[in-house]
Amino acid sequence: MRRLFLTGCAMMVAFSASAQRAVVTKAGDGKISINLAGYRTGKDTASRTFLSVLKADLNRSGYFKVTSSGGEFNVVGSCVAGGSSLKADCQVYKASTRQRLLGKTYKTAATDARGLAHRVADEIVYAATGKKGMASGKIALVSSRTGRKELYVCDMDGKNLRQVTNDRSIVVGPGWMPDGKNIVYTSYKRGYPNVYMTGRSKSLSSHGGLNASGAVSPDGKSMAVILSRDGNPELYIKSLRTGRLKRMTSTRRGNEASPCWSPDGNHIAYVSDTSGKPQIYIISKSGGKAQRLTSSGSENVAPDWGRNGYIVYSSRIGGRYRIAMANPASRSMRVLETDWADYEDPSWAPDGRHIVCSRTASYRSSIYLLDTLKDSPVALLKGSVDWFSPACSP
Repeated sequence: MRRLFLTGCAMMVAFSASAQRAVVTKAGDGKISINLAGYRTGKDTASRTFLSVLKADLNRSGYFKVTSSGGEFNVVGSCVAGGSSLKADCQVYKASTRQRLLGKTYKTAATDARGLAHRVADEIVYAATGKKGMASGKIALVSSRTGRKELYVCDMDGKNLRQVTNDRSIVVGPGWMPDGKNIVYTSYKRGYPNVYMTGRSKSLSSHGGLNASGAVSPDGKSMAVILSRDGNPELYIKSLRTGRLKRMTSTRRGNEASPCWSPDGNHIAYVSDTSGKPQIYIISKSGGKAQRLTSSGSENVAPDWGRNGYIVYSSRIGGRYRIAMANPASRSMRVLETDWADYEDPSWAPDGRHIVCSRTASYRSSIYLLDTLKDSPVALLKGSVDWFSPACSP
């Protein structure tokens, strides 16, 4: 991230206050006990994979503790494969009242057992807690596993990894389109940085100089982007229909990076080092004077604005990077508890409770899932190659 900021190619990216309260009584360890002992599968690999992934998703959600006896909720039904298809029946009951909260039958290809499990897990989370789940989401990220920095996509549990680009160059700063179908990213495949979108061969931005950190507005009509066409890297808004540019900043002694939109699309948070060190600022999309958001921490970079108004970012505190989140309305902030490693590139998971970020230790970067309600961090991707710049789908 530090290198990307210096080149203007930093990363883009919902803490929910209501996510701090479950709508049911929790067990002593803060989890809702949920019993899947009555759920049946066939002897086939697909149905067993479905149940295994479903249990893991529910445990990872942070709300549940899967048990084999007792439980505040019971999940019953069956999953069986027939030929090339997979059929799952799922019913969720509140144990104390026998009230049925969910009753559905699902059908998909047998090869999509994991995808179906993610979908069912999210529906169970919503039925039991009233909260949005995250299991069905995707993570866009960058890795050097081929020797070049390429774009990849995986599920929220780090599985089902696939390579998206083959630019054989440098790819940085992925971010999702609002519909969650395509990814905007910066690539040096033509020798200089331009902004591209998956599913489209022509670049979204290829002005002279730097084109980086493209972030598309919630309505899909505009893109915040960093351009150096007029000198140093500045923040612009570009119409995706007409190509018209609107310059938002003019900092002759500073550089801008990492724009992200507010949930209503009326403001943009971005990073500027106009004060001497990278800090986060907020500006109205109509223009005007930017307001500085961050004051603590020697550096604050890589903001991601959550759907209910909270901004998560990486803050350099005591010589290491930690994950912090701020409320722009109240100017309050909180630093998440982590270990001694550097935590960077934060992105809100679809559930508005978890954060996906990079963790760097011993010169190796991995992808971790952090819980804002203090569950233990979970390693999603790690190994002998670097993984960084994660961006969660909406």
